[in-house]
Amino acid sequence: MLVACTSHPAGDGWTAKKTLSFGPYTLPASTEITDECVQITLGNEEDVYINAVEFTTGAGFHHSNWFVVPLNLFLPAGTNPPLATDDAASKKLDGTFKCADRGFDQAVAGIYGNVLFAQSTQIQQETQQFPAGAAIKVPAHFKLVSTIHLLNPGDNTLTLAPTIALTPIPLAQVTTKLQGMSFEDHALGLPANAQSKFTVDCDLMPVWQSLLGAGVVTSPTPSFKFYYALAHYHALGAGMQIEALQSDDATSSMIFQTTSQIGDALGASIDPQFDMTGFTRIRFSCEYYNSTANVVPWGYGSNEMCVFLAFTDLPYKLGGGEVNDEPPPNPPTLVNGVETYSAPCNVFTTQGAGS
Repeated sequence: MLVACTSHPAGDGWTAKKTLSFGPYTLPASTEITDECVQITLGNEEDVYINAVEFTTGAGFHHSNWFVVPLNLFLPAGTNPPLATDDAASKKLDGTFKCADRGFDQAVAGIYGNVLFAQSTQIQQETQQFPAGAAIKVPAHFKLVSTIHLLNPGDNTLTLAPTIALTPIPLAQVTTKLQGMSFEDHALGLPANAQSKFTVDCDLMPVWQSLLGAGVVTSPTPSFKFYYALAHYHALGAGMQIEALQSDDATSSMIFQTTSQIGDALGASIDPQFDMTGFTRIRFSCEYYNSTANVVPWGYGSNEMCVFLAFTDLPYKLGGGEVNDEPPPNPPTLVNGVETYSAPCNVFTTQGAGS
């Protein structure tokens, strides 16, 4: 499945919106694909600053996470020579491939590159728009790589021809360079025939103090702003909350929340931007109603997820949560009839690509 550019080539002078197509995909009835990835070589000979991403799919495109990474990352075994700046050679590898065949790993992509866009679950058209002057830097000779999750639970074959469009702004207009942040809670075990809520409370201070000690930040407590956030859960999800808390628990403030179900946009710009100054923790929660007779764990398909992506002006990427795919470690408490669980949090940081 080859990738086609539907506008002018990238490279020196790439200043207008660039639309890229990939696929197409044919999904027979009752089909789910979770092990495929896509590569699109951008061919940018200079750094590009992306202010907006427009994603158009079709029924059956369940979810995707898009990263910008160096050309010599995630190559087929035996590829020679390394493709650090060879856009022409990289383009020959464009298209859809089995993620495992090139060792694709989202954590590695996040460390060596940056998150560009995450699709709301099962949405067919979505725009990720940042404020004027805010942009994600795509360094020269980077490429797009994404996981794709395709799902056709119906009785009829589906055909999809997705596109992703990138809108750049000139460097002279860039006032804020954004980095991705992602936290997950894998410790899910939705009780049968019940409402439930799963919460992870993440203390940012240990990581922040290490950055302070290294001289890369100057404020004694976290100081950065949220520009955009997106929630990810499946059909049983009823909403997500992301809160900022002070160390003494006396004050909390809502950063972002959703009450929508899948098929609707679960991401939005945060306007005005949320300022973390004065807060030391991030607490995120996912709420569910499990109408089935079975306990539902973390996973694909009819299982559930609890993930948020955000973009901030911090030059360092923050991430973490609870990534152990086991049921909640603690018994629930009953809060207004909702079974409420909590899980521990680990926080990590890496320097932002192109910061």
